[in-house]
Amino acid sequence: MNDAAQQNHGRDEGDAGSMSRRSVLRTTAGAAGAGLGLGALGTSTAAAAGTGAAGGTAGAIAPTETAGAGAAETAAPARKGRTMAGIPFDRRTTVRVGIIGLGNRGGSMIDLFLALPGVRVVALCDPVKAKTESAAAKVVKAGQPAPAVYTKGEDDYENLCERGDLDFVYVATPWDLHFAMAKAAMLNGKHVGVECPVAMRLDELWQLVDLSERTRRHCMQLENCCYGKNEMRVLRMAHAGKFGDLLHGAGAYNHDLRGLMFDPDYYEGPWRRLWHTRLRGDLYPNHGFGPVSNYMDINRGDRVVSISSFGTPALGLAEYRRANMPPGDPSWKETYIESDRTISMVQTAKGRVIRLEHDVSTPHPYSRINSLGGTKGVFEDYPARIYLEPDHTDDQWKDFSQYADWDHWLWKEHSNPPGGHGGMDYIMIFRLMQCMQLGLVPDFDVYDAATWTAPVPLSHASVKAKGAPQQIPDFTRGEWRKARPGVDSARPAS
Repeated sequence: MNDAAQQNHGRDEGDAGSMSRRSVLRTTAGAAGAGLGLGALGTSTAAAAGTGAAGGTAGAIAPTETAGAGAAETAAPARKGRTMAGIPFDRRTTVRVGIIGLGNRGGSMIDLFLALPGVRVVALCDPVKAKTESAAAKVVKAGQPAPAVYTKGEDDYENLCERGDLDFVYVATPWDLHFAMAKAAMLNGKHVGVECPVAMRLDELWQLVDLSERTRRHCMQLENCCYGKNEMRVLRMAHAGKFGDLLHGAGAYNHDLRGLMFDPDYYEGPWRRLWHTRLRGDLYPNHGFGPVSNYMDINRGDRVVSISSFGTPALGLAEYRRANMPPGDPSWKETYIESDRTISMVQTAKGRVIRLEHDVSTPHPYSRINSLGGTKGVFEDYPARIYLEPDHTDDQWKDFSQYADWDHWLWKEHSNPPGGHGGMDYIMIFRLMQCMQLGLVPDFDVYDAATWTAPVPLSHASVKAKGAPQQIPDFTRGEWRKARPGVDSARPAS
């Protein structure tokens, strides 16, 4: 979708009347001054208590008062439907897919949908007509019927969502639009998968949770890093107790994007760079937060209760602009406030600690950190290394490849998957489509989507409050206490 997508219209929930998506985006753009929807939902600068009995996997520790230090847990809004935790898809032989957004991400992900048997790409949407036409040609070349195309303005995705022959809508558009498009899909009876982050405001996250429960449709954050080979190996080892009682983890998105954000051809307009003029916190926590949450069974026996965030001065993008952008470039009108590096500390109800980092504005080799530590040892990625007792006794890092027997069954069956990001994109889409075809519970749900995205608004609020802890809502409304499967899935019988 191009930058003009920030100027389009959309509908609110059907029983709440019509609402312009322009007003939604204006609110989002002004979020830095409006508190990102925090006040009305009771988010305080105190950590939540989050205590209570919980199930868990091997190596789990009991809930502790340390996580709350006496602060009261803010009540969640009343549930308007039934929980979606543990709810399977309806079984279907063929999954009919509609794709909204055919830029860098959507334009490549369509290849993976087309590579899977029993998946049909029925409809495509992007206001940039050439991109839609190129994607439609891929569908025909793959031997499928020509898809319906929606290119008539910024609201045409609503017509795609209204189709009666779709089971799943995939959203790969600028962040501003994810919320409205996920809503449109669910309101029209479709399951929806959204690229990161699923929304940009706390009140939007609650609306997606409520809407998923009301419509009985899954709304999933398509977090590909949860399906990385290393991440899935560590996950299985953690659940088997190899790390002992889990104590701490870390995840990040440290990726030098300066050149891409100022490249007029890479992104369709400056939408990603403009977020650096709006928020100060962690704009992209999901890649690091999702895998560590899986290790610790967040929402499945433990939950995150608070986040404290600190940010450096915002210098990197302005310095890059001075060195590389000509006078008169539109970027010279921009004032960057996003911290060059944000560091957040997240605490769980069981007293565990998760460190999150975000830095896309300074020189740095790519790293998601991806670390997990417990009473029996520690793993750290980039590069991958491990130290576990009783296997190791000399306080020296060891080769993680020695633990290849712990690879997840998905990676054992798809040892050389196609697609980008080392194959994790394919593994993610394969598994999601498999769950839909076999009528299985998805590996993650709307509660995970909301939890993994909550650091976006909450880290901003914490940075503004000089690191004061912000309470992370219990989007599950108590369901987190029940142990249940997640990404560490059992291989289906058929």
